[in-house]
Amino acid sequence: MTTPVCPFVKAARPDDNGSAKKSTVGGSEATRKDSGDSATVSPKCPFGYDSNNFKLGPLSCMICQALLFDCTKCIPCSHLFCKVCISRFKDCPLCGADIEKLEADTNLQSMVDRFIEGHARIKRAHVGVNGEGEQVSNDDKKVIYEDVSLDRGAFLVQQAMRAFRAQNIESAKSRLIMCAEDIRDQLEKMGNTSELCSQLGAVLGMLGDCCRAMGDAAAAINYFEESVEFLTKLPADDLEITHTLSVSLNKIGDLKYYDGDLQASRSYYFRSLGVRRDVIKNHPGVASQILDVAVSLAKVADVDRTLGKEDVAVDGFQEGIKLLESLTLKSEEAGLEPRRLSVLAFLKSQLEEKQHEATASSVSS
Repeated sequence: MTTPVCPFVKAARPDDNGSAKKSTVGGSEATRKDSGDSATVSPKCPFGYDSNNFKLGPLSCMICQALLFDCTKCIPCSHLFCKVCISRFKDCPLCGADIEKLEADTNLQSMVDRFIEGHARIKRAHVGVNGEGEQVSNDDKKVIYEDVSLDRGAFLVQQAMRAFRAQNIESAKSRLIMCAEDIRDQLEKMGNTSELCSQLGAVLGMLGDCCRAMGDAAAAINYFEESVEFLTKLPADDLEITHTLSVSLNKIGDLKYYDGDLQASRSYYFRSLGVRRDVIKNHPGVASQILDVAVSLAKVADVDRTLGKEDVAVDGFQEGIKLLESLTLKSEEAGLEPRRLSVLAFLKSQLEEKQHEATASSVSS
C-alpha cells in the first residue's frame, strides 16, 4: 500500500499575483507586509492538531492516530477507538481488559464532526478593531495563517494519511471526500488555478487509492480518471505534477489489466509512457524520471506480449534494460539503486523467459 504525499504542504506557496510568500512558523515581517489585505494569525490549535508538533488530541483514535471515525466504546473499560480499528482486537489495546462488546458513541462522534467543520481555518472572517475600540467582522478580509499547512485541506489530508497508513480506509476516504468538496468550492469561486487543480488532482488520486484498497475498481477508475482530467490542465514542466499524472494513468491501466481489458490497459500505460518520455526530454539528468520511463516500458511491453506482439514487447524490454544499465546514480541518489536493480532484474527475466521458451521449442522439434 503506497503512502500518499500531502499535496498541500510546500516550502513556499504562491499568492494570487504569483509572488512567493514565506510560510515560516512564528511569522515574518515579509509575510505581514506582503499580505496588506489580510491578517496574520498564530498557527496554534487548542487541541494540538497542528503540523509542527505531532500530538494525539482528545478526539483521536489511539490505534490509527487519526480523528475518531465511527467512534466506538469498549465495554466494560469505556476506552474509545474507531470502529474499524478496535474491531481487530479482542482485548483493549490501552488497558488490556477483555472486550465484552462494542457500543457506538454517537455523542462523541458528533463532537468530532463539529470539530472538523470548525477547523476550517482559512474560511474564518477576520475580526478587527475599529477606531472606537469595538470588534468588527470583515468577511471580505482573508485570514492568512503563518503555517499554511494548517489550511483545512492540509488538516483533512493529514488525518486521511494517518488513517490510510493504519488501513482505516473508510475514515481516510471520508476525510478526502470532504477535502475534495472544499477544493471544488474554491474552484467555483476562483477558477481553474494551477494550485487548486494540482491539489484536487492529488486528492482525487488518493480517493482512487482508497477505493482500490476497498476492492471497488469502478469507483477507483472514476477517481483516477478525474484526477488525470485536472492534472492535464497544468503545466507539463512541474516534475511532481507530471509524476502524479503518470502514476494515475498507470493505476487505471493496472485496473483495466486485472479486469481483462488489455487494449484499454495498454492505452493508459502508453499515455503514461508518453508523459514520462516528455519529462526526460526536458530533464534528461533526473534519475528518478528515467526509472519511471523504464517502469512504463515494462508495463507496455508486458501487455504487448500478452496480446501476442512478441517483437514489439522484446523491443520495449530491451529499451528499458539499456536505459537502466546506462544510468549512473549520483551519491545523493543512492537510495534509488534498489529500485533500479529490481526493475532491471524484472526486464531481464522477461527476455530470459522468452529465450528459454525458444530453446525448449527448438529442442522438442
